[in-house]
Amino acid sequence: MKDIEIKINIRHCQLDELDAADRELVECAIEATENAYAEYSHFFVGAAARLADGTIVKGANQENAAFPSGLCAERTAIFAAQANYPDQPVTCIAIAARNDCGLLSEPVSPCGACRQVMTGIESRYGKDMRVLLYGQNGVYCVASAKDLMPLSFVDDSMK
Repeated sequence: MKDIEIKINIRHCQLDELDAADRELVECAIEATENAYAEYSHFFVGAAARLADGTIVKGANQENAAFPSGLCAERTAIFAAQANYPDQPVTCIAIAARNDCGLLSEPVSPCGACRQVMTGIESRYGKDMRVLLYGQNGVYCVASAKDLMPLSFVDDSMK
């Protein structure tokens, strides 16, 4: 028997320390929180996905009285990007959230279903998707969605 250690590196920085492109993506995610429909949870999440050609696609969580029928911001952005730009991989996604008191102070992390979709997109295109998790106290910069879900189930898992 042996132990396997899995490590990831997450860079923590302030918004103004990001380059202009990453700052723009985070700002788009913050703006997207305004498009969330969160009448039940009052937890408004926005996501902005940058495609390989530079196009930015926004998403926001959408709730429904039948709770399982809603969808997270990350998946709305990724699925919209894939439906409209199927030949373009997502190279980076930024995620921000707010509640009734305003933007969260700490970065919010994607749920397991969103992580699964994100790693699936990386597998589909064979390219890493950087992840920027925004909070007012700083931004977590993750090199790849696989870092958020290191033992992920992707296409190659079925071979």
